[in-house]
Amino acid sequence: MASSNLSKTPQNRLLAALPPEVRDDLARRLEPVELPLRKILHEAGEPITYVYFVEAGVVSQLALLDGGQEIEVGLIDREGVVGFAVALGGQTSPVEAMVQVPGRALRMTANDLRAEMARGGPLPTAVLRSALSMSIQTSQVAACNARHGLDERLARWLLMMHDRVHEDRMSITHEFIAMMLGVRRAGVTLAVGTLEKAGAIEQGRGTVTVIDRSRLEAASCECYETIRRETETLLNGS
Repeated sequence: MASSNLSKTPQNRLLAALPPEVRDDLARRLEPVELPLRKILHEAGEPITYVYFVEAGVVSQLALLDGGQEIEVGLIDREGVVGFAVALGGQTSPVEAMVQVPGRALRMTANDLRAEMARGGPLPTAVLRSALSMSIQTSQVAACNARHGLDERLARWLLMMHDRVHEDRMSITHEFIAMMLGVRRAGVTLAVGTLEKAGAIEQGRGTVTVIDRSRLEAASCECYETIRRETETLLNGS
């Protein structure tokens, strides 16, 4: 495996928070890789061979339903790790991990992460905090999907994407949003139109631009703030 260069602080938040000597020890186990759009990093029910510490881009956690439908249950960016089921003793995951926004990552074999978890220390602690954060996000998204209307859910999802993409203009189609939220495309078109009329966003061909974040936050349900607050609390080590 090619050795990664950790002489500079990694962009992944978990790795960046580690003591320099721990990062140096990990360098020989980490390999830089690109994350192209729609790449599947691990499939549902299949053995996980690599874990990915995302440095740029966004990875969707997708639950597979009967009939082949997929619905997003979580988002992972540079604050997390893809394949965290390995850290919890799992060989597989019930969800699929797909690159939603292209980027890059530092990847490690699943076996190497298992060895690091057995050794103990700051990396296992950070990975377990990230796994708990993702569990909270998944639970809150499930509750949101069950209880809240599409307009609120769309606003929540766009806010979560906005936080992770770090740009106002996002390359997103109505069809893709419909797949992520598990709804009909026609419903997404109506919901996008509602948020646009409210002055929160502006839609273009294959794009959505946040033009007033405060209005987008006002249109969202409480789930966005709950996820944001709990994630920050855990990743800040509180």
